[in-house]
Amino acid sequence: MRQVPFHRPSIGPDEEREVIEALRSGWITTGPKAKQFEQDFAAYVGARHALAVAHCTGALHLALFALGIGPGDEVITTPFTFTATAEVMGYLGARPVFVDIEPDTFNIDPEKIEAALASGDHRQVRALMPVHFAGQACDMDRIGAIARRHDLRIVEDAAHAVGSARVLDGRGMTRIGTIGDLSCFSFYATKNITCAEGGMITTADDALAARIAVASLHGMDRDAWKRYDSTGSWFYEIHDTGFKYNLSDVHAAIGLAQLRRADQLMSRRQAIAHAYNQAFAADPAIEVPVTVAGVEHAWHLYITRLRLDALRIDRNRFVELMRERGVGVSVHCIPLHTMDFYQRRYGYRAGQFPVAEAVYSRCFSLPIFPAMSDEDIAHVIESVLAIAREYRR
Repeated sequence: MRQVPFHRPSIGPDEEREVIEALRSGWITTGPKAKQFEQDFAAYVGARHALAVAHCTGALHLALFALGIGPGDEVITTPFTFTATAEVMGYLGARPVFVDIEPDTFNIDPEKIEAALASGDHRQVRALMPVHFAGQACDMDRIGAIARRHDLRIVEDAAHAVGSARVLDGRGMTRIGTIGDLSCFSFYATKNITCAEGGMITTADDALAARIAVASLHGMDRDAWKRYDSTGSWFYEIHDTGFKYNLSDVHAAIGLAQLRRADQLMSRRQAIAHAYNQAFAADPAIEVPVTVAGVEHAWHLYITRLRLDALRIDRNRFVELMRERGVGVSVHCIPLHTMDFYQRRYGYRAGQFPVAEAVYSRCFSLPIFPAMSDEDIAHVIESVLAIAREYRR
């Protein structure tokens, strides 16, 4: 039986050469390759500053820290995301304020943001954290307008959104990474480009960039990484609270090679998504992802929903049957407000965000990675359609 994993990274000779060069240089921690990766990524998204860090969780933490988010503050975000989005607020003593999602894009609903702010229940909101879910950009025109009216900062969780873009009023097609006050990207193993582990923060704000650069490496001088280099000094100063979030040159080396192929890799993801859309569009049991006009979807995830009234099985059983056919599927995401920690710590409960729960009950994610062969894609498609046919009402 053909086996198609949920993900396989697209690593080749360019990545190997970059890593070997880093290893042979004798400089394997944060150094020239990490700095080059920052420069190249800033150019790729069109940002003034890019700061490489160990992972996107650290990026989100540093972004909120740089904005001065602290005990008693609130940050509005979505429950339909991975826990890192909200958990970093707890690092700083802040509270995540969840609002529901749009039923078609799975992104945070601007109307629900407005309602939360108007309710009077959340008087300590200082920032908004939209999540560009699956690689489809949020409605940043509306979110930006809300932030301006209420004097709030925007930290974009762009973990899924390397390469994503959206038409903005007055700016035309605009890459994610240049819209909010700060944008946080992930280069985890499954992401559109990878460093194995890694993250990046982009911003146009010089002061925020300077604070993050210091805080990301123990609060030391911005160029303290050079202290073991012939161009640097052994002396360093501690300027601020700091964390251990620096990205090594070995990881950055992978990212440099990946970034050079970013558009090619995304193009392959788009082709796979198109093949899936065409294959599933006419099936009465399958609901294909919605694509929004004016958005360049990065297709980090391909999430389809089942029309359960057309089937004799539920989503969980469908997933089991797909895996029995050798297809590695997953489910994104379990709504955070239904999880024990968020219920105990913040008082959330099941039923509060019905759109997120309804989407979760019907959705699953299919393999979508550039290394998939045409035969892999055909096997995934046939498996979905065969199960849908066999268990149709």
